[in-house]
Amino acid sequence: MVGFNVRKVLDKQTQVVLFSSTAIALYGYDQGMMSLINTNKSYLSTMGITEESPIVGVIVSIYYLGCAVGAVLASKFADVKGRRPGIFACLATASAGNLLMFVAGFGKMGQSSNLALATMLVGRIVMGLGVGGIDSVVPVYSSELSSDDQRGTALAQEFQANIFGLNMAFIVNIIVTHRLGKWDQWAWRTPIIAMQIYPALLFAGANLLPETPRWLVFNGDEDRAKKSIARVFGKDAVDDRIKELRDAQKQEEEAGSVSYADMLLPSGSQFHPTIITIMGQVNQALTGYGAVSVYGPQIFELLGFGVTESEYITLGNYLFYFMMMTLAWVLIDRVGRRRLMLQGALWLSISFALLTVLGGLASNRQQLSIPRLATGIPSIIVLYLATSVFGIGWLVPPWLIPTEIFPSTARAQGAAISVVIWGLANFAVTLLTPIGFNNLKYFLLLVFAATNAIAWVLTYLYCPETGNRTFEENQEFFSAAAEKGSWRVAKVDGGGYRTLPKGGDDGHEESETSPLLRGRE
Repeated sequence: MVGFNVRKVLDKQTQVVLFSSTAIALYGYDQGMMSLINTNKSYLSTMGITEESPIVGVIVSIYYLGCAVGAVLASKFADVKGRRPGIFACLATASAGNLLMFVAGFGKMGQSSNLALATMLVGRIVMGLGVGGIDSVVPVYSSELSSDDQRGTALAQEFQANIFGLNMAFIVNIIVTHRLGKWDQWAWRTPIIAMQIYPALLFAGANLLPETPRWLVFNGDEDRAKKSIARVFGKDAVDDRIKELRDAQKQEEEAGSVSYADMLLPSGSQFHPTIITIMGQVNQALTGYGAVSVYGPQIFELLGFGVTESEYITLGNYLFYFMMMTLAWVLIDRVGRRRLMLQGALWLSISFALLTVLGGLASNRQQLSIPRLATGIPSIIVLYLATSVFGIGWLVPPWLIPTEIFPSTARAQGAAISVVIWGLANFAVTLLTPIGFNNLKYFLLLVFAATNAIAWVLTYLYCPETGNRTFEENQEFFSAAAEKGSWRVAKVDGGGYRTLPKGGDDGHEESETSPLLRGRE
């Protein structure tokens, strides 16, 4: 058993997943990190703001603007210098931003709340530049080093690490907050600086990982590409994969290079896949889980729990989230990305509608003479399950699909656009959520019920199933859509892109509305 585990750790594909997972965990760590810092009295005093101030939301959300810019810069850098150098440049940037956040208001700087706030804002932006770049390059790096039928599993495993990062940050927050108190500056500085463990681990393992063969072939370095293939997939796979990459390179050279104009203008050759990418990230934001991740304790307070109770219940939610994410990488290549998103949006819409009712009952509990547990326990159950549904159905697909639908010459730009839209959408959500708390109260949850319904409709109409198909096969969908003159998935290729291709992992198609966990034939 020990020998088996050692061999698995030494396997290059496993190392790629571990490396990518650690990088993606940075994204989750930041979400968990700010959730309790936002309520720390020392932090608020140092920044010269109150807990109800809209500046709290600005500090959280401005990070996402940094992510949007970082994604564009990193994708360009990764196209020119390589996927792996791009990742390390982003790690260094994220680390620098984190250090700026840590020293904000420290020592003599603490004498000026304006200087402390400015330093924190700059730190958030710089860290966003790095993390946005990581979120842009890592999915491309991972997908280019995965087999066609394992891309979803690999990325889902990496995003489970995202939830690990969220849990780690929240646990560190709870420990230092309850040991030091909300008036101690180290109760908010410690969770910030603890993030440095991720860049340290990644830089330590830098030499273990190869560049992607696809990038090497497309940049004229076949010798290194062959070595990379041998390291990751084995020597027997070298000839076949090199031939596939040469053919793909030839096809894309004939098609010509792809610019951002080709992707963003309606007349552009990659406009359709770009809209699918944008739609996926907007729909993910519409699920409302950016708000739940960052403002989890406040959500439970809306549902009638006290401050300390909400913090521990939120921790339980995050831990359950992490465990249930295992189903994401078990299911994503078996049932497909589209079906997970459709069923996820449906159940999230129902869950938020139920939570609105429970929030209303909780806020009027005394007038209605309702026992506290009568609303509290159902609220916990519904929100825990809703969080799990989001993790299984919506956390991974909007990041995965852009890595599967663009040609190699546009894949990094496509991933960058994905992160830009994710950054802008989450900027809006995390900026507006505190305002929603203050003005809409529990009716904010009804807004999320409606936006999930919108996400379901858009996904059903326009999002193709990209699982268990080669990059080139997925691009054929867009050619067929252009010939048909319709973007409706049901009308393209006889509706063949509504489900996984026949002869997939189990040899038969399933309806996208079939229950996910029914017995397999």
